[in-house]
Amino acid sequence: MATAATTPTALPVSIADVRAAHMRIGDSIVRTPTLLSKTLSAMTGAKVYLKFENLQFTAAYKERGALNKLLQLDETARARGVIAASAGNHAQGLAYHGARLGIPVTIVMPKSTPTVKVSQTEGHGATVILTGERFDDAYAHALVVAKDRGLTFVHPFDDPAIIAGQGTVALEMLEDAPEIDTLAVPIGGGGLISGSAIVAKAQDRPIEVVGVQAELFPSMYNRINGTDLPIGGDTLAEGIAVKEPGAITSAIIREIVDDLVLVTERDLEKAVSLLLQIEKTVAEGAGAAGLAALLAHRERFAGRTVGVVLCGGNIDTRLLANVLLRDLARDGRLARLRIRLQDRPGALFHVARIFDEQQVNIIEVYHQRVFTTLPAKGLITDIECETRDKAHLERLVTALRAGGYEVTPVELA
Repeated sequence: MATAATTPTALPVSIADVRAAHMRIGDSIVRTPTLLSKTLSAMTGAKVYLKFENLQFTAAYKERGALNKLLQLDETARARGVIAASAGNHAQGLAYHGARLGIPVTIVMPKSTPTVKVSQTEGHGATVILTGERFDDAYAHALVVAKDRGLTFVHPFDDPAIIAGQGTVALEMLEDAPEIDTLAVPIGGGGLISGSAIVAKAQDRPIEVVGVQAELFPSMYNRINGTDLPIGGDTLAEGIAVKEPGAITSAIIREIVDDLVLVTERDLEKAVSLLLQIEKTVAEGAGAAGLAALLAHRERFAGRTVGVVLCGGNIDTRLLANVLLRDLARDGRLARLRIRLQDRPGALFHVARIFDEQQVNIIEVYHQRVFTTLPAKGLITDIECETRDKAHLERLVTALRAGGYEVTPVELA
């Protein structure tokens, strides 16, 4: 892999390509802010700048590369239209700018794609084809349709025009915060980090580029490091859950990216929650991956000035609520306590009195009389409650046990 002083040579995308892309697309995308986060800096031990790409119109950076590709099509290709396989941000970015430019857009998605993503893409004017059960099925079908109808296939990441467009993110970030010496960039297929690395290595000072992948989908990590870590699972970062990284992007990353790190699902959940609580901004799992890396690999980034790309904000609201509640539970501010009671009048009243004495708010109470391994006279009660912090919760548990109750906190995975 690269060293900080590496200068890119003989790569399929140059800094000139990225600068040309920025000139080409600049009037039609949002120049999103790059802002210093004092609180996250204090938490991580690094000086943290955030690039808010979740503020693009489609809430993701993907429209940069899509627009750069569309603007370079000749008139014949524009008239025939373009096609892509995507169930996420690439689909919406391509659909939005295609409609704006009068270019017909067809998007092929797996049948399992959530209805909201289908409707959002259609809402931008695209024609959606649902086929197959997996992304690979949709991808294969899109290539067939492209050939049959003479459409231009727009790859989500393995295309020089796409890479150059995505690189404009780093171009803006380093212009707005020239003191940045490290970039933490999420990796799915590798388009964003490839473009970002090309920009970083063209600067007149050393800038380190660190890629971040979800631990469940270490596809690029495996390819670059020669490892064989398992790939697959339900990840919060579905935007970077790519099983096969690009050939072009892999070559660029191998040449000029300095390091790759992995983050767990818990790291991603924590990062999403912190961004909402501290920065008041919504990031999807992939969008929060850079911050997750700073939290999980604190020693790797400590003392550095880090640019973190919040690459997208498209997260299901129900999933976001679940992430936030789980984070409150891990911090001890929400808890479920399983308490064994005797089945007699006043049993629950006496327990509730201890909650009152400890100034703990009861949210829900669940009685379990039938489906339990206790004797018939036994009773299990689960009480969900709200506390100030872990210390407050521990005081409550101590008080309940001192009152003679058998108490088991229900732990999160």
